[in-house]
Amino acid sequence: MAFARNFHSKRRAEVDPARVPPGQYVTPGFPVLSAGPTPKVVAGDWTFTVRGAAKNRGTWTWDTMRALPAESITVDIHCVTKWSKLGTTWTGVSLDTLLDNVETKAGYAVAFSEGGYTTNLPLADLTGGKAWLVYEFDGAPLEPQHGGPVRLLVPHLYFWKSAKWVRGLDLREQDEPGFWERYGYHNYGDPWREQRYAGN
Repeated sequence: MAFARNFHSKRRAEVDPARVPPGQYVTPGFPVLSAGPTPKVVAGDWTFTVRGAAKNRGTWTWDTMRALPAESITVDIHCVTKWSKLGTTWTGVSLDTLLDNVETKAGYAVAFSEGGYTTNLPLADLTGGKAWLVYEFDGAPLEPQHGGPVRLLVPHLYFWKSAKWVRGLDLREQDEPGFWERYGYHNYGDPWREQRYAGN
């Protein structure tokens, strides 16, 4: 995993401790962590595909995705490496919108990204207003090091589940571990239960 600057470990006094999961510290910065080099993805060439165990599977281009209703979301995010960033604001499209016409009996999804990264999630954690495809952060286009042009945002789970440079979902009837899950990270990743690694 690659690391970048902007780690600040001092918890600020004004932070409501009820917003910070166990074992986390609050940072004003936005640390950059990734499993490899930052890919160069041109927005005009980007697509997002829903495939696998589903009817009405589809592919969205940058333009067709941007034509969908957008939402502004302000959420706290929590990394498995123990930093939390509070009150982050994103703009994007709810996965409920993308999956609205998809017929499936699948209970799971594997998000896949440019460069081969994958992460697995229960489908229930991607629907019901819990997940988005985001392309702006703090009112500006999402920078490549943070997953731009588009990343998955699943803020109620540790941030490795919010796949950078996301290119689609593979719907599955059976769960299948993703990249970090195969290396011993927890299969689900709830920050409030400190599900950092397998066995937690």
